[in-house]
Amino acid sequence: MIIDGFNRVHDYLRISLTDNCNLRCFYCMPEEEYDFTPASRLMQATEIYELAKVFTDNGVRKIRLTGGEPLVRKDAAAIIHSLSTLPVELTLTTNGARLHEFADVLTAAGVRSLNISLDTLQADKFLFITKRDLFHQVKENIDLMISRGVHVKVNVVAMKGLNDTEICDFVEWTRLTPVHVRFIEFMPFSGNRWTSNKVLSLQEILTIIGAEYDYLPLKGGAHDTAKGFIVPGHAGTFAVISTMTAPFCSTCNRMRLTADGRLKNCLFSKEETDLLTALRNGQEVLPLIRKSVGGKARELGGQFAASLQTIQAETIENRSMITIGG
Repeated sequence: MIIDGFNRVHDYLRISLTDNCNLRCFYCMPEEEYDFTPASRLMQATEIYELAKVFTDNGVRKIRLTGGEPLVRKDAAAIIHSLSTLPVELTLTTNGARLHEFADVLTAAGVRSLNISLDTLQADKFLFITKRDLFHQVKENIDLMISRGVHVKVNVVAMKGLNDTEICDFVEWTRLTPVHVRFIEFMPFSGNRWTSNKVLSLQEILTIIGAEYDYLPLKGGAHDTAKGFIVPGHAGTFAVISTMTAPFCSTCNRMRLTADGRLKNCLFSKEETDLLTALRNGQEVLPLIRKSVGGKARELGGQFAASLQTIQAETIENRSMITIGG
């Protein structure tokens, strides 16, 4: 097992396949014209498998593929197939735009759960947020995945002045559709112009929903990042990922491998461990993994406390979200 200094067992690995994306969401990508990582510096398909196997041989039981957008990578299907041979639960986070092209690949790989990012149910606002006219394609692909029996979680970055008036629209979506909406508090990363007054908090989200719906809490798992709820009689559920106002670090079991092969022991950690160079040089990577996780901070990468008013976004040392992996 891979254990940190606070006796937290880490059995969940998120692997970013690329920092490229076919959307341009401002909170994730700092600018429209972005210098993506050259292919030579990215983990190759065989290297992703080799590194993943080290993790699975040492207790990792779940792997999530992320990006950028993982499905824009040309060898995404081959990577998904190879990782499906490992003894793990395999899933991915995607913006959904290309899911219709990968439906059979995902089925063959045994992927039964997907996280799909969608911050609005309005086509014009989708274009404003992403700078791409793909709302209807994404929405159709969500329906496609649900029709194929996939457990679909829709990730909504909730922000004041952007989509706060749509919170109840998302909850209404769960009435007849078995979709699981997860509202995510806006988090600070390099270049995403984060300010505390844009954060729609857990309590504010629940207050908005409570004005229109009676809801009940759902029993969560030990490592859940989302606090789940259901409106009685609805086919789906909703949840809030309260990273900023009610963090869940005490039970964290996650590690992140960036597309250029660097291990981050926390989403907010400024330290990274270069596993790809070590692998290419024929070095053992397991000691590097154990050292990285062993040095993990108690919470939030050790960079800030969960007090919105005291966070200085410009002083946080981290990558932009797209280069970390969603």
